[in-house]
Amino acid sequence: MAKVMTNNQLLIREYVKQQFSASQFSQESDYFEFLASSQVLRDYDLSDEEIESGLTGHGGDGGCDGVYLFYNDILVQSDFIENMPTIPKEATIRVVIVQAKNELSFHEDALMKWKTISANLLQFDHQITAFEGRYTEQILLFFQMFKDLRIKLLTSKVKLSFDYIYVAVADELSQNVKAQADELCEQVHQLFPGTATSVNVEFVDASQLMELINAQPSQHYNLVLAENPIAIGIKKDYVALVNLANYYRFITDEHGGLRKYIFESNVRDYQGHNSVNNEIQGTLSADTPEDFWWLNNGVTILAEDISQSTPKQLLIVKPEIVNGLQTSNEIYQFFTQNIGQLSKENRNILLRIIVPDDETSRDKIILATNSQTAIPPVALRSTDPIHRQIEMYFKARGLYYDRRKNYYKNQGKTSDEIINIAFLGQCLMSLFLGKPNYARARPSTLLSNNEYYKTLYIENTDLELYFKTAVLGKKVERFMKSSQEYVQAEKSDILFYVVYAVAGFRLGSSTIDFQKFKEMDMESISMDEISRAAQIVSTLYRELGGNNKVAKSSELLELIQAQLNRHAVSAT
Repeated sequence: MAKVMTNNQLLIREYVKQQFSASQFSQESDYFEFLASSQVLRDYDLSDEEIESGLTGHGGDGGCDGVYLFYNDILVQSDFIENMPTIPKEATIRVVIVQAKNELSFHEDALMKWKTISANLLQFDHQITAFEGRYTEQILLFFQMFKDLRIKLLTSKVKLSFDYIYVAVADELSQNVKAQADELCEQVHQLFPGTATSVNVEFVDASQLMELINAQPSQHYNLVLAENPIAIGIKKDYVALVNLANYYRFITDEHGGLRKYIFESNVRDYQGHNSVNNEIQGTLSADTPEDFWWLNNGVTILAEDISQSTPKQLLIVKPEIVNGLQTSNEIYQFFTQNIGQLSKENRNILLRIIVPDDETSRDKIILATNSQTAIPPVALRSTDPIHRQIEMYFKARGLYYDRRKNYYKNQGKTSDEIINIAFLGQCLMSLFLGKPNYARARPSTLLSNNEYYKTLYIENTDLELYFKTAVLGKKVERFMKSSQEYVQAEKSDILFYVVYAVAGFRLGSSTIDFQKFKEMDMESISMDEISRAAQIVSTLYRELGGNNKVAKSSELLELIQAQLNRHAVSAT
């Protein structure tokens, strides 16, 4: 007799079915993997593209449906390690492996696969290349990336965390499955012994998954003040002193984790200089008569609205910390390590809380408050006027330029409607610089090249060019995502080559001219046309070996350009 499903199991199944039908995924199981990964990693405030980048597809994944590597809470991508800033004295590395199955039970097989792949690929004396053919290239590259990062940080004091998260539409956990989980933890601990390593296996069942789906991050936050604040003029702007313990409570959630999403996306991932962090930590740790705010510049917070609920309490709507990232992080670290200090803390921090008049004002505040810090200008690219113009132009035409990471996602816009800065930049580079290989190889540092940036984002450029670039990019992405002809790694590898090829075949040239591209009729580009371009690109890609190295090389690009040139000649 079939087991009767609980209400939560029935509701999860129906929710997945409804959401899958509205998505661009080709299979329901793929959507479930995306849903599970996005929910269990929600505290990292990742974009949909970042979540999808860790999904591994089917077969040869060793029980790893999603793989994510974090360095100091920052998602590590393929080009991150080679462009790392100075090596810190202390660092955290978190390896997250997700198994997501739309099944009614947790099974031992998943844990056994994790035990095998961990023994094979976490051993530093095992060459990753020895497992080619057994595991997919994406899996091998992920574990190699972890090893490369750990070696890069050999001189640092590193805290290692391995989190294996099993998500299923289950309602109970058997003792045998739990025993397998305990054995996995012990096995990985033996590979990385010591108190600096934590290994966890988490089981997320139907009830927990439903809670995650229904949970919405609060948009209203209470800030307890040390004294009555200074209200600036008739505006809802305040200058206030806040006890360090209350500021710590403001920036942490109910589990004691840092609320990453209240930090402005362009500055929150900046690591800063160790000397500055050490000075702040030294000030926090020192037993001196000086108050903390005498020795620190304080923190700037932007908000959509502020109200003074009591003389010494502010209610802040959608707070966004735009300056004081390092100070906030060091306060978080200090109290996390000295939790007993919270009850006896009597020092204060200076806060400036501002409701900007508009987006232009917001950007000016971000630039001004960070102009005397060590944050490089590239970290603030999205505050350039051209990006604000692109956002406004797109919005009037039904697309949403995610200049502020996850701003539109949090407003309920779908991933198919959202264009993030990196994606548009990759499409622009592929089309107008003829460098889809560069776009594929450097997803996270693309805009740091000043020469390329100034070529692609020219003041007073016709905004229709950017809009049509986004439309074509999304069309190709939609096709690739829904196609069952390519595995996940292939889709990631050839996406921007296909964008380039579609435009090249349509224009009859390997060089994409700004003006001619702008005149293209995007509505007339069919899925069949994209499919033909994808077939040509994928055939050449596979003939060269069909792997990540091929996608990042110039050889594939040269073959595609030769095809485009031959097509142009035959068309004349």
